[in-house]
Amino acid sequence: MSSTLELTKQLISRKSLTPLDDGCLDIIGARLAPLDFNLEKMRHSEVDNLWARRGNASPLVCFAGHTDVVPTGPVERWDSDPFTPTVRDGILYGRGTSDMKGSLAAFVTATEKFVAEYPQHKGSIAMLLTSDEEGIAVDGTIRVVEELKGRQERIDYCIVGEPTSVSKTGDTIKNGRRGSLSGTLTVKGIQGHIAYPHLVKNPIHMAAPAIAELAATVWDEGNEYFPPTSFQISNIKGGTGATNVVPGTVEIVFNYRHSTASTVESLKSRLHAILDKHNLEYDLEWENSSGKPYLTPHGDLVDAVAGAIKQVTGLNTELSTSGGTSDGRFIADICPQVIELGPLNATIHKVNECVAVADLDTLSEIYYLTLCKLLAK
Repeated sequence: MSSTLELTKQLISRKSLTPLDDGCLDIIGARLAPLDFNLEKMRHSEVDNLWARRGNASPLVCFAGHTDVVPTGPVERWDSDPFTPTVRDGILYGRGTSDMKGSLAAFVTATEKFVAEYPQHKGSIAMLLTSDEEGIAVDGTIRVVEELKGRQERIDYCIVGEPTSVSKTGDTIKNGRRGSLSGTLTVKGIQGHIAYPHLVKNPIHMAAPAIAELAATVWDEGNEYFPPTSFQISNIKGGTGATNVVPGTVEIVFNYRHSTASTVESLKSRLHAILDKHNLEYDLEWENSSGKPYLTPHGDLVDAVAGAIKQVTGLNTELSTSGGTSDGRFIADICPQVIELGPLNATIHKVNECVAVADLDTLSEIYYLTLCKLLAK
């Protein structure tokens, strides 16, 4: 059994359902301490976070990730217990194998190998780990970043271990992510009996033309790295439950996934302008945990990671900004170069989540060679 597989199995055995860590950080910390990492536990509310750093010089290379996992779904649909790591035909099964305990194990074993070969390496190595990524993400990475920013601690390069690969490990890395901006719109009318339309103002009818315009609006054209900004409504709630009552309000929950071609401020301003144009009486609450977009173009980090992938797998990796958000959006506030690289994402959040055993060692070797390219003397 490889060291990476063994550590992955240890982590999977912990029932770290978000926002619980269930001892995963202690397991990782026990591996980092002998490498002269300074370990800082940062607990906020129910969330455990770890900032571990080896060295004080720059450049600082940081591995970032999360120990929490999503719920398993119906356990009876799994072919083996989701928290009992099981290898069948060269495949490791268990909740968190690919999202993202396999990456965490690869971070550790890559670092152990690098420090053993280059004990006097230049710069510093850090790990930023949280148990609040799969949840609402308000007490995890964002809190650690606030602490680091407050003491002017800068990260030069960051690799987030999100599962980015599509068909083969290393075939895709994320060099940015779209921003996420959510809001809840409440359009106000006048409630009353459905048979007396002259005495009511139906907020659903009033909101419909504005909804149509919002859905048809071209917010931007995107750019070289990002597709155009997307506006989507996820929920509409109106009515009292009775079929003969016009409701007094309708609530509309929406989200922008936006490129760097638009700003949060511009999107908010344009949306308000459309609502005002339709003479709506409304309340609008914006979600505070929404994230900004970030982008890392070709440079030291992208080139180092792409070179390591080519060296280990022979693949010419593809740069992508597709998909949802990640904690990279928070780290980008204190780090100019952030990318995401991890195992295949085909089974993440699914029943029978899994990763090929061989891919764990491949990932560890890619991380190791990236460290070599950035920090070896």
